[in-house]
Amino acid sequence: MAMYAISGIVLIFRNTDTFKIEETVEKKVATNLNEEQLGKTLKIKNFEIERTEGEIIYFEQGILDTSSGIAKYKVSQLPVILESFTKLHKANTNHPLYFLNIFFGLSLLFFVISAFWMFMPSTKIFRKGIFFTIGGIILTLILLFV
Repeated sequence: MAMYAISGIVLIFRNTDTFKIEETVEKKVATNLNEEQLGKTLKIKNFEIERTEGEIIYFEQGILDTSSGIAKYKVSQLPVILESFTKLHKANTNHPLYFLNIFFGLSLLFFVISAFWMFMPSTKIFRKGIFFTIGGIILTLILLFV
């Protein structure tokens, strides 16, 4: 549960550099690539060339020397453990262990539903739990539709 909580928090900040470590990458690429192909080769989302001066192409993350094909650029990545957490959190049917995510989700759902049988319905704490449940449902609906 802690792993899912941590990865969920990290995913909230996925489009920022929070928690990320910046690294400089030097990569040799083909010299005849267009802008789209270059972005795919360097694996940079929303790749855009800012300017060209002679044989040097400048883009937001770095530069490319078209004569040698050497690209020097910076990438921001999560530390290994956080990257592993988020990959597991975002797993789909292409991920080899996706069935563990299904099992974990069903287990959490079981804990939620089985909590209603922890107390006798006639007790004060059960009624309080029902009010908290209704409050949680209302809060969820507000978060989903606002």
